[in-house]
Amino acid sequence: MSDRHVIETAGLWKRYDEVEALRGLDLQVPSGSIFGFLGKNGAGKTTTIKVLLGMARPSRGEARVFGRAPSGSDGVDVRRRTAFVSDEKDLYDYMTVAEMIAFTRSFYPRWRADLEQQYLRKFDLQPGRNIKELSRGMRTKLAMLLALCRGAELLMLDEPTSGLDPAMAEEMLQALVGHVAAQESTVFFSSHQLSEVEQIADHIAIIDRGQTVVSGALDDLRGQYRRIQLVFEGNAPEIKVHAPGTHRVRRQGRVLTVLSSSGGDAVLEELRGYRPASFEVSPVSLKDIFLDSVKTED
Repeated sequence: MSDRHVIETAGLWKRYDEVEALRGLDLQVPSGSIFGFLGKNGAGKTTTIKVLLGMARPSRGEARVFGRAPSGSDGVDVRRRTAFVSDEKDLYDYMTVAEMIAFTRSFYPRWRADLEQQYLRKFDLQPGRNIKELSRGMRTKLAMLLALCRGAELLMLDEPTSGLDPAMAEEMLQALVGHVAAQESTVFFSSHQLSEVEQIADHIAIIDRGQTVVSGALDDLRGQYRRIQLVFEGNAPEIKVHAPGTHRVRRQGRVLTVLSSSGGDAVLEELRGYRPASFEVSPVSLKDIFLDSVKTED
């Protein structure tokens, strides 16, 4: 496996009794990237994170973090170099903010006191506040502070902006971008907020039913996909497009819309044969790519 990738999986399978949570997952997370990990509920995102953290062993296949197996004796080094923030943002309610920070700091020799002070101010966290009194958004900020300050090379985040209002979410996203740039770390995060992923991620993977269905640099993926919209004089014809890279074909009245991942040239050439009154080729969003990639039926 390559030194250029912080995380790599090859043919990763995980079975729980009769349920196959992962079915040959292949994943490559480049060093220094902000990597968005996307999929519907039940697609296998949580299981993947558990395997990468050594919390679950794969049924077969291979997983490497920093070139090491996350379970077994190498798992200690993987977890030492990795900071994980779960969706639940687990904290001890009987502590104050300062006590939670001091408790966490004691486990990490590479703790960054300078970043601790910086994020206390940036996130408006009051050291004397009891954690049980914090709002969900402030608990998220505290959990992120604990992750950002421990000197980790890899941040693994599950729904990092959950519980945050739009202003807080924007603040958190910018903190992540700034942290990666300043500390030369890697961020691997799962999220249902596609607009947030599109805002900060430079690489993504979309998984569905335990398999990777789309993966790569986000700019490259957006460059490959095109939406082609054709308008006809009468109702749009019922057609099947044969050109490679054709995805969704939708008819609505006089309008036919085609989603293509091959740049659109071959598709457009074929569609011109149906003599539309007009056509338009436009780029697509991450939401379009996501909805096209995940299955919507059993």
